[in-house]
Amino acid sequence: MKVHARHGFSLIELLIVIALLAVVVGLLVPAVQKAREVANGNACQNNLRQIGLAMHHYQDGQGCLPAGYVASLPYVDGASDTSPGWAWPALILPYMEQGNLADSIDFSLPIADPKNGLAVKTFVKAYLCPSDVWFEDPFTITDAFSTPICSVAPMSYAACCGNDNSDTTGASGNGVFYRNSHVRLTDISDGTSATIMVGERAWSCANGIWAGAITGGVMARGKMNPCLPIVPGASFPAPTLVLSHAHLNNAQFDADGSAGMDDFSSRHAGGSNFLFADGSVHFIRNVPADNPDGSYTPEGVIFQALGTRAGGEVVPPDWIN
Repeated sequence: MKVHARHGFSLIELLIVIALLAVVVGLLVPAVQKAREVANGNACQNNLRQIGLAMHHYQDGQGCLPAGYVASLPYVDGASDTSPGWAWPALILPYMEQGNLADSIDFSLPIADPKNGLAVKTFVKAYLCPSDVWFEDPFTITDAFSTPICSVAPMSYAACCGNDNSDTTGASGNGVFYRNSHVRLTDISDGTSATIMVGERAWSCANGIWAGAITGGVMARGKMNPCLPIVPGASFPAPTLVLSHAHLNNAQFDADGSAGMDDFSSRHAGGSNFLFADGSVHFIRNVPADNPDGSYTPEGVIFQALGTRAGGEVVPPDWIN
């Protein structure tokens, strides 16, 4: 009688195979994550390039760049006087291949008017960085007392109203976009290649929107915002929903307790992507905080210079990647 030997793995051999597989997976996962982030970064830059083209087409048709946001009321405080509030992302929709969405909006009515309810809840893919984290459904904008106003779609980008001397809630700004701005490219005497138009402001750090400055509405701190100090209930008035100033980039500490919500931020490592007035897109390194004494760091001074349209500052040529 012929006996057939039984072949199989011993327990030790099986454990060795499992260990080898774990090592291989451990090596592959970071590579896959890195490749995914590179792809997301490229997609984010393409979003900004598309926004840049839309900005230039808007000027070709209207004679100037779009307003930071449109307000028909006299300026009081930049919070209660923003109606109708439609901002630059809404104004360039026809040039973003979103003509049908633009046609569904009644721009003569406030953003929060029920007739515009469906439109402002519409997600626009080019307004969301794939590295950012946001709700899959529209979210609710409230007033400073947490009273709901309306539901809207999120946005991962904000326009630059200027340097640290320009507040998002101001009546004007030294940047390209602010309340009722009508800046032309020829007004940018600092040079279009050295002036920020739009940059990343991660929704997961600060809950911005594309519709505009909803009267009485506030922008809430994002759930993934790392900035200290943490001030419970901190929020920013309506114009900050669509505007930022060039002070900090991915703030880690902001002494005024604002959590960097009126600054730029991203989910990318080391910095954020920015659209410049000439239509180019560049990655700018982090400016995480001011000096301990409150003065600006050398990097912060340069970043602020990029935020002004006619400040006369000199930007080192190797500072923009």
